[in-house]
Amino acid sequence: MSVSYAVASRAKDYFQLMKFTLTFLVVFSCVVSYLLVPGVEFTLVEVLLLFLGGILVSGSGSIVNQIIERDSDKLMARTANRPLPAGRVSVTEASILAFITGIAGILVMGLVFNWLSAGLSLLSLVLYGFVYTPWKKWNSFAVFIGAIPGALPPLIGWVAGAGEFSEGGWAMFAIQFLWQFPHFWAIAWVAHNDYTKAGFKLLPAGTGPSRYIAIQSTLYTLLLIPAGVAPYFLKLSGAIGAVVTILAGLFYLYRAVMLVKNADVPSARRLMFGSYIYLAVTFLAILADKL
Repeated sequence: MSVSYAVASRAKDYFQLMKFTLTFLVVFSCVVSYLLVPGVEFTLVEVLLLFLGGILVSGSGSIVNQIIERDSDKLMARTANRPLPAGRVSVTEASILAFITGIAGILVMGLVFNWLSAGLSLLSLVLYGFVYTPWKKWNSFAVFIGAIPGALPPLIGWVAGAGEFSEGGWAMFAIQFLWQFPHFWAIAWVAHNDYTKAGFKLLPAGTGPSRYIAIQSTLYTLLLIPAGVAPYFLKLSGAIGAVVTILAGLFYLYRAVMLVKNADVPSARRLMFGSYIYLAVTFLAILADKL
């Protein structure tokens, strides 16, 4: 095996440990909220540094998650080939990587932006890695617990720009917080058999996928419609942005209603992918129409 191949293979394993694709989506909402702060203008260097800090902290949380769940991951088809359960990376090596990325990310947030955003980043890492991760095997309240660190990135981005907690940051936090329930439940519906093998309890009914869960998902998508226009009423974004967020909310609601109607895996999968579309469209529309 050549040195270059070995390095590329190890880099690929590190990217998997940090769940780079998911991490990118999380950091996207952080950057959007940062740019939404009144008075903050787009500066490439600062945006790239915010991306870097967010990716490092979020990646660290993902590594902690996989260290704790390495034995459970062996039982699920979609995770059995991850670096830890497959034995390509040791627990010690992964732990060192988690420590280095976590510390580096927090230092970037503190030194470049402010220590309040750095503290929130640390809180997000701890809640996701050390609270939500083990809770998944206790009961389905884990989804609520996980929704908190999952919704902190937009608040972190806002605080990085504003230097304080204020209504705009909490409005963006609320959107991402509510968004996560139908998103998580759709994933848990699609992956129910794998999650059951691993002992994860993420569906609220406790008896597997059902219309009861689909109805709950629909209620959360319904709540997202007024939450999505909060930035308009806070004078952060304009009327066009508000209209687009309402339309995106109706689209997300439609996907949830179809899950109620069909109560099947294809509808859950469409709701899952619809959730990504909703979040991207909503955040970009609010930012594009920034006042």
